[in-house]
Amino acid sequence: MTDMQRLSAARSHPYHHVRADGGCLASGRSPRRLIRTGTETKSRRMSSIAPTIPILIAPNPILKAKARPIGKEDDGLVRDLTAKMFASMYAAPGIGLAAPQVGQLLRLIVIDLMREEKSNPLVLINPEILDLSKEQATREEGCLSLPGQYADVTRAARCKVRYLDLAGEAQEVEAEGLLNACLQHEIDHLDGVLFVDHLSALKRSMIMRRLAKEQRLKRDDPKRR
Repeated sequence: MTDMQRLSAARSHPYHHVRADGGCLASGRSPRRLIRTGTETKSRRMSSIAPTIPILIAPNPILKAKARPIGKEDDGLVRDLTAKMFASMYAAPGIGLAAPQVGQLLRLIVIDLMREEKSNPLVLINPEILDLSKEQATREEGCLSLPGQYADVTRAARCKVRYLDLAGEAQEVEAEGLLNACLQHEIDHLDGVLFVDHLSALKRSMIMRRLAKEQRLKRDDPKRR
């Protein structure tokens, strides 16, 4: 996802467990926090020195392919790739990035909503949606693989996700608001689904044609790069 979505969430805590009544079970100051652990903080430090890697632009066919689960044999690759993904995401700038967007068909996503300009990086390995609320919510979404394109997308208003962190520990997060939309958006990428796939065929076609035109102009005019 792009950097735009975090502006609409300035008054809400980006990473938390949510009770049924919407209250916060664990905030950034809690010793039980899931997000700002030593592993994720280390990821932020690593990304500051890691090289960036190109982000694929739709309609690249890799973006429509399904990513494979990550195994123990991928540990070295995942650690290296995670740092590069964060570096690329911050440079874009954006708030979420999935491995297929950088050409790696692995079930790996990185997120940092950068609330109040404070870094809270989150790494999710083999993320799995356990539950989606029946209630829905609509908010504007964009994507680093569809630069400059935005549309209102309707998704479940809350989600519960299970994943592995970089230490290989199982974690769960319940989310609403911007984090909820970002989690669903990035997990979609792992199954070859883009945010425009949630739109009508007409809207999707309009966005893809506009993107193709803008990318063509960018290639032809060095000043647009």
